[in-house]
Amino acid sequence: MKNGPSTDHKTPVLPKTKTKKTIAQPVQDKPYHHGSLPHALLEAAEAVLRRDGIASLTLRSIAREAGVSHTAPQHHFGDLAGVLSELAASGHRRLTASMVAKAEGLPPGPASRKAIARAYVSFAVDNPDLLRLMFRSEMLDHTRVSLVEARQLSARALVGAFDEPLKPTPGKSTTFGRLDAPQAIAMTAAWAYVHGLASLLIDGRLKALAASAEGIRNTEELVDAAIEHVQLIHEAGLKLKAGQAATNRQAKKPKAEMSDSL
Repeated sequence: MKNGPSTDHKTPVLPKTKTKKTIAQPVQDKPYHHGSLPHALLEAAEAVLRRDGIASLTLRSIAREAGVSHTAPQHHFGDLAGVLSELAASGHRRLTASMVAKAEGLPPGPASRKAIARAYVSFAVDNPDLLRLMFRSEMLDHTRVSLVEARQLSARALVGAFDEPLKPTPGKSTTFGRLDAPQAIAMTAAWAYVHGLASLLIDGRLKALAASAEGIRNTEELVDAAIEHVQLIHEAGLKLKAGQAATNRQAKKPKAEMSDSL
């Protein structure tokens, strides 16, 4: 044995500590309430539409914009046509509200017609891609009840652009209700008038025309002047029609009197 203190020290072994591995957490969907998710998806669809245009509207792009699973739009709306049809229906309801608000308090006649036409054009300027979508037949489900009903609302609001009211709608599948020939002609003229002006404006087709016209500062002013011009033609046509009716009544009156005397 060796005398003296021992120099054979053992290095203490520290207990091994387990290091927790950082586990990547899955990206969670936004905490939407079940009832509010369809609304959020429609808002997302409109955001994609405004930013990227109609061609970029897909189920995946809408879901990505909303921050939800890519299957969420299909679950709530069935397919892309379902989403776009609901968005188009929303557009028709908002267009209706715009026309009704502009014509509120105005009696039927020139002032009301001009207000409705200006409301339609203003809606188109504020929502150009939405208006285009509302009339893209190949992208929508025309049997979807919400879209049919929304179209009925906008059609009835547009009726104020001419003088005769529509007859009641016999069924949900009919947009314009029951029309006789004069009503159908008037509706076609009114619709072509306001939609044509709106389309020309939002597609930029009137810029060169407005720039070349003296006294016209911009395309909006040109469209407003066109609305006034068409109203003058409409009023002249009404006066002519009234004059012809009065003439016809006068022509028939002597015959009626002669038959009474016999």
